[in-house]
Amino acid sequence: MEFGHVSVLLQPCVDWIVTDPDGIYVDCTLGGAGHSAAIVSCLSEKGRLIGIDQDDDALAAAAARLKETRCRVDIVKANFRQLKEVLRGLDVNHVTGILFDLGVSSYQLDTPERGFSYMHGGPLDMRMDREAQLTADTIVNTYSEEALAGLIWRYGEERWAKRIAQFIVAERKKKPLHTTEELVDVIKKAIPKGARKDGPHPAKRTFQALRIEVNDELNILDPVLEDAIEALEPGGRVGVITFQSLEDRIVKQKLAQLAKGCTCPPHMPCICGRKPVIKKPGSLLPDDAEIAANPRARSARLRYAEKL
Repeated sequence: MEFGHVSVLLQPCVDWIVTDPDGIYVDCTLGGAGHSAAIVSCLSEKGRLIGIDQDDDALAAAAARLKETRCRVDIVKANFRQLKEVLRGLDVNHVTGILFDLGVSSYQLDTPERGFSYMHGGPLDMRMDREAQLTADTIVNTYSEEALAGLIWRYGEERWAKRIAQFIVAERKKKPLHTTEELVDVIKKAIPKGARKDGPHPAKRTFQALRIEVNDELNILDPVLEDAIEALEPGGRVGVITFQSLEDRIVKQKLAQLAKGCTCPPHMPCICGRKPVIKKPGSLLPDDAEIAANPRARSARLRYAEKL
């Protein structure tokens, strides 16, 4: 299957990130290289792009798309939590711009055998890195009822989390749940019919929660943003595209903290000695034309900042 993915907020990202055609840029979520292809088109022969992804399909598609570039391109298989190690391994001390496009790609959602989507039949997988050990199947069939309810509530903000967990555990006692269709059926049984009439697909929040747990998506955000800002040269820029409230809240709070510096209570004299490291961050939403052309852009937001 071709790696089809429409890059969200493409031009605003490139306009913000690329400040020097001779600079070094990092795409921490390379995917099919949609954003990266636009970035390298702005770079000179002296410029450099470093692309990071943990999905082998994405890496292959990106390598093919970027093979004719005039600047240097380094493609690395890694989780972006390893940003520091990747840069160290490439002997790069500071970079000009860093981009994160969080969440799951259209390709991953639309490839049934990856198991990300409640709209397609497939195995309960959801691994972005298919060499990773933990799968959605393992979570659904081995986590305790309490643990399941907790993660569906915490990562899915699902009001019926407890009931969904109860139904999953009851169903798996009869036979293990191995497919997305089986899980969707259980979720639909768990959520009362009246509550399923309005709003998103009844399985949306549970599938989001499982995907976040499988890939540990939220726990890595805070520290990697700190690493990213540290890696930027003065005047260097970071951009983060978020798609749901949990990740957006983490990014917003982290950038605000880095812009404020001091973490001491407001009524106390500063003893932490932390200084602001970025200018006041900003944010941007897709316009109506982009949302009309790509409905998946509806929930996207670009948060951005510049290093002092």
